[in-house]
Amino acid sequence: MNIYHLSHIDLDGYGCQYLADACFNKQHNHKLTSYNANYGPEVKARLEEIIVAIKREKFLGNEAEQIILVTDLNLTTKEAKWIEAQVMEVGAKLQLLDHHGSGAKTAELYAWYLLDTNRCATLITYEWLKQHHDFDKEGEYAQIVKAINAIDIWVSDDELFEFGKVGLGMISGAREINRTLFPAQDRALKLSLVEAMKNYANKENAHIALDDDLHQIKKSFFKQKEDNTKDNLAAIYLTQLLSEDKQRLTIEYRGKKGLLGYNLGNTSILGNTFLVENPDYHFYMDINWRGNFSLRSNNKLDVSKMAEEVGNGGGHPNASGGKIKEFKDSFVYSDIKNFVQEYIDEKSA
Repeated sequence: MNIYHLSHIDLDGYGCQYLADACFNKQHNHKLTSYNANYGPEVKARLEEIIVAIKREKFLGNEAEQIILVTDLNLTTKEAKWIEAQVMEVGAKLQLLDHHGSGAKTAELYAWYLLDTNRCATLITYEWLKQHHDFDKEGEYAQIVKAINAIDIWVSDDELFEFGKVGLGMISGAREINRTLFPAQDRALKLSLVEAMKNYANKENAHIALDDDLHQIKKSFFKQKEDNTKDNLAAIYLTQLLSEDKQRLTIEYRGKKGLLGYNLGNTSILGNTFLVENPDYHFYMDINWRGNFSLRSNNKLDVSKMAEEVGNGGGHPNASGGKIKEFKDSFVYSDIKNFVQEYIDEKSA
């Protein structure tokens, strides 16, 4: 069985994926592939990715049952009609589990659309997995599910409400890895945080204990051999990701080779570390969703001139910045890279 799981990007969404991983990967040893999306057009884009993935599996002769699971996201009637047609075409099955009232009209039209506004998506997913996939007979995950439900639908008198509140901030504050650039690693971080949260759920004053230890919990994810500050450990981790994936992230400016990051921040540490470890690269560029960019070099390119030419900016020969006013943001990194490369080519022609 191949399961393609699309979920939201908050605690409730990752709670659904945490349970699905425990059920399908650990309990049943099925193949689970996860995706995440925020509301809006990204949902359709991720569903399109899933359909392409299923078609690829079919082309390769994989005859396993293909199931698309969507949690904590609502679909418009137009999106639902489209995905149902796609699913029928590729011979897959579809199940949506959600609690947002905005999907009520769509839920009335489709049998695969399970809507319950009285439970959070994590609780709906938990009970669906128990009913259909024989999940969690011992009740190991019951407390973490209860905590997520308490905070997500705001049951303020629940004993686990404050604990859930810490978890909510824990996920929203986990910004060390950019989701667009490295979706699998970002998801791994957040699922590891939900796992840690589960292990605190039965402790006395669990909300305080989790809050006290959260810094160390995050450090443990990034720590490899030697200890360091969390920011430095995260920078080392990200630099390794950038180096391992540099071919996908490479851009050029006037014959000089550079690496393009997206919304990573911490440019001085990341940029300088990457350039030292990759001496064949001349510059490092990080751009955010507003089009503001930072540039770093290691005495191989005067990036102040590049910043001035590309983004009406400036600075120092090894550290500069500017802004692409016409920047078109996207949740697909290849689109961002293509836009930036074309823009650089046009400005430096």
